[in-house]
Amino acid sequence: MGKAPQRPILITGGGRRIGLALAHHFLNQRQPVIVSYRNDYPSIEGLREAGALCIQADFATDAGIAEFAEKVKSATGGLRAIIHNASAWLPEKPGTPLGETLSSMLQIHVHAPYLLNHALEALLRGHGHAAGDIIHFTDYVVERGSDKHIAYAASKAALDNMTRSFARKLAPEVKVNAIAPSLILFNEGDDAEYRQKALNKSLMKIAPGEKEVIDLIDYLLTSCYVTGRSFGVDGGRPLN
Repeated sequence: MGKAPQRPILITGGGRRIGLALAHHFLNQRQPVIVSYRNDYPSIEGLREAGALCIQADFATDAGIAEFAEKVKSATGGLRAIIHNASAWLPEKPGTPLGETLSSMLQIHVHAPYLLNHALEALLRGHGHAAGDIIHFTDYVVERGSDKHIAYAASKAALDNMTRSFARKLAPEVKVNAIAPSLILFNEGDDAEYRQKALNKSLMKIAPGEKEVIDLIDYLLTSCYVTGRSFGVDGGRPLN
């Protein structure tokens, strides 16, 4: 009998930064990848050329989330993992209604993972013990709170809680864990003063880059036992 084809890993928000690095990491391992993207960055074409299936999606509405789920189901009969990386970082600011800010944060950080996990559950099940994974990206502010990004922090806290609920629901076939990062890498436009101020907030005083997250995800995918946990990748920032 021939070897069964590898099930793809689905990465939401795979066009930039950590999501993009993860997609290329898996593709370099000859692991099939499906990526969602909202805006058509040049990096998306690079992912296509590398072999990824890239599906444009708008998670701003539940209908857009459902449409994306249907496209994934028509593209594959099974998933190895779902990595919920899509995110936005909106502060409370004058001129933007508070309800709009809260709704936007809940939509992308709560509605999207919640609805996709349910819609794609059947693609993760049926492959054996601990053979599927869901990984939620939360944030170190889940424990600390944020005075300037209250809605963002609250939505990520809801996602953190959903990690444990879905772990209970999907075990033992599917493991569900969360990664709670702080500073991982800078944006190109960040100036030296901002960078130093950000580095001083952690005990480790570095921006480690995507490899720290990639190595943790590799571990979680190979584990047959770890589920329902949140892993801080924050350089000891909560302790500083």
